[in-house]
Amino acid sequence: MSPRPPFTATVLTMFPDAFPGPLGVSLIGTAWRERGLWSLETLDIRAFSDDRRGFLDDTPAGGGSGAVLKADVVARAVDSLSGPKRPLLYMSARGRPLTQARVKEWAKADGIVVLCGRFEGVDQRVLDARGFEEVSVGDAVLAGGEAAAMVAIEACVRLIPGVLGAAESLSSESFEDGLLEYPQYTRPREFEGQEIPEVLLSGDHKKVAQWRQEQREITTRERRPDLWAAHTAKD
Repeated sequence: MSPRPPFTATVLTMFPDAFPGPLGVSLIGTAWRERGLWSLETLDIRAFSDDRRGFLDDTPAGGGSGAVLKADVVARAVDSLSGPKRPLLYMSARGRPLTQARVKEWAKADGIVVLCGRFEGVDQRVLDARGFEEVSVGDAVLAGGEAAAMVAIEACVRLIPGVLGAAESLSSESFEDGLLEYPQYTRPREFEGQEIPEVLLSGDHKKVAQWRQEQREITTRERRPDLWAAHTAKD
């Protein structure tokens, strides 16, 4: 049996020079460039315009300000891709929220294809026709989808075995079991009058584990009552 090809993230964008950005640094960048655990491709959607000036947008149907990326241009870009079928993501403020559960599913695939919108968005017909999943990284509007695409890709890539090293470090992170992560501390023992919590210096692993669980519950209850309600509903 031939080895499985690395997880491949393909970005459809008007600005390929925006990449790799933070995806090219630290452990994730090393896993890509030096270890080949994943790969990154960018595709300039301007190249698929049939206009000699490279225009790929037009005015919104029904009137209004701004411009909309044309369905035929985006379709040609998507249809030019080859290889295994991968999830198609369109980064959009009106999309469903990016969640760790969705990220874990995408990370199991051969990779993802991410479309970065601009202007007022993308013609809905191509999103429907090609089966794009609209994804939002937060309740805020960005100028384009490139920064959001990097968020989605990094969230997937860090789950690939070997990228971050210690797999056990992922198990207690935020969202893995519906709770946010506990606070972290390191030396110096005292910083501007604040001490590391004594329990973390006790050497009692049972007490440390209990404290960390309590902190996860407190933080989740205070900062994300929606997650806390879902967590307590499972009990």
